[in-house]
Amino acid sequence: MTFEEFQYSLRNEAPAPVSQPLNALWYAGKGDWDTAHVIAQDIYTWEGSWIHAYLHRVEGDEGNARYWYHKAGKKMPSCSLQEEWASIVRELLDQNKM
Repeated sequence: MTFEEFQYSLRNEAPAPVSQPLNALWYAGKGDWDTAHVIAQDIYTWEGSWIHAYLHRVEGDEGNARYWYHKAGKKMPSCSLQEEWASIVRELLDQNKM
């Protein structure tokens, strides 16, 4: 799946069959923070921690976000939330191609 296809899928009622990290990002892209957060909490990898960090940044909880960025081995970005969402989606889509 390309980034453009993933982005276009946000028009659908339900996500396409994708990995759990991408599933969480799909719900985040739809503005469904709660569902995205529930999914992210059950992903025990650096990808899950990165998504969790992003979601707490969306929420405005910078302290919690910093904790999750640290767990993911990432720094808190200075880009917009939309740019970060796109960056995470692109990286995870690229991983799935391997």
